[in-house]
Amino acid sequence: MAQQAGSISAKEYKKLISKKSKYRNKKVIIDGIKFDSKKEANYYKNLIILKRTGFVIDFKLQPRFLLQEGFKKNGETYRPIYYIADFWVKYKDGTEKIIDTKGVKTQVYRLKKKLFEKRYKNLTIEEI
Repeated sequence: MAQQAGSISAKEYKKLISKKSKYRNKKVIIDGIKFDSKKEANYYKNLIILKRTGFVIDFKLQPRFLLQEGFKKNGETYRPIYYIADFWVKYKDGTEKIIDTKGVKTQVYRLKKKLFEKRYKNLTIEEI
């Protein structure tokens, strides 16, 4: 039986969908939210419990922090650089934490963390 143009075999399809992620993390969906890893999803579940008990007042998923503004130079446009954490958490004592559930600390992450620490002196990234 001949294949139609643009179609793939079942074997090719299975190979495509079973492709492993770059860092071997497994995506998880909880409450309709897609998390990049089980570790991140578990931390979210813990935050839900801590919020119900009143220990955590509020939290946000994927907060975005500007590290460097965009600019133009020699006719070329450079886009701004952002650091996107996994969570921003505010506790009942008023403290705030930036949480990143890390499996692998890439060079890009290490550089962005340095830029974050310099720019946001009142916040610190806590790696879980």
